[in-house]
Amino acid sequence: MTRASANILLLMAGLIWGMAFVAQSTAMENLGPLQFTGLRFLLATLVILPFALRERRIHNTKKLTKAHMPALLMICVAFTLGTVLQQYGIVITSVTNAGFLTAIYVVLTPILVTLFFKGRPHFLVWPASLFTLLGIYLLGGGLTALNAGDLLMLFCAVFWALQVIFVGRLASTSGRPITIAVIQFASIGVICVFLSLFFESYSLQSLQNAWFEIFFAGALSGGVAFTFQAFGQQWTTPSDAAIMLSSEALFAALAAAVILGERIAPIGMVGCALIFSGILLVEVGPHYIKSRRSVAQAE
Repeated sequence: MTRASANILLLMAGLIWGMAFVAQSTAMENLGPLQFTGLRFLLATLVILPFALRERRIHNTKKLTKAHMPALLMICVAFTLGTVLQQYGIVITSVTNAGFLTAIYVVLTPILVTLFFKGRPHFLVWPASLFTLLGIYLLGGGLTALNAGDLLMLFCAVFWALQVIFVGRLASTSGRPITIAVIQFASIGVICVFLSLFFESYSLQSLQNAWFEIFFAGALSGGVAFTFQAFGQQWTTPSDAAIMLSSEALFAALAAAVILGERIAPIGMVGCALIFSGILLVEVGPHYIKSRRSVAQAE
């Protein structure tokens, strides 16, 4: 696969993830947050399972052992809490806000690595964090204008960051990233469906009305897009991957405008631009500086 083809796959993943925010929003007209989340990820499990079985055959010497279980548990907990908070938050806030506020996990990840895992993030993390905070302020029209859904999205971003940290650590030591994805998909699916039996009511009509949203968010967003990401990142650079995948927030805003008619004020668009700039700065900046230094040394 060429680098250009890989980048197109990653851009398609960002497009699907961005549009999935619309599906998550419209599904709430018929289903409860727990119902939708559970059914969505049970379907995603079925879609990804064949790839996990293939991974097992190809990498039969690499296995998840007892030593991996604590990290795997943390992944499942963080993924479940992050996803459930996101789904409850999107009931209250707009799809545009949800897309940009969720993407803040890109900036939070290196910060949490520094605070709790003794990491040493690049110095660009700190100006990127300031861009992001200012962007949140402008996107919400001021701190007093941020609603409960926006706050849930911010908490969601924290758990997404933790999930990214633990997935990165576990995938590198186990060599089974798709298997890890199947386990976290299956765990959140079972947990949410079980809880929904106590807190939400099912009806055949509601399931029929929301079948497309379940299919899109489960099979396409959870299954196809993840596969695009897994294959694409093997053939392109980290900086290219960051740009393509972070397009998720922009696609969410575009889909919300076209499908749902959402609009944000000009000052809010400035906030979106600042958040997106912070995301790109923390992901692309270090690779750009490193490449420039390599060129300078070669000269």
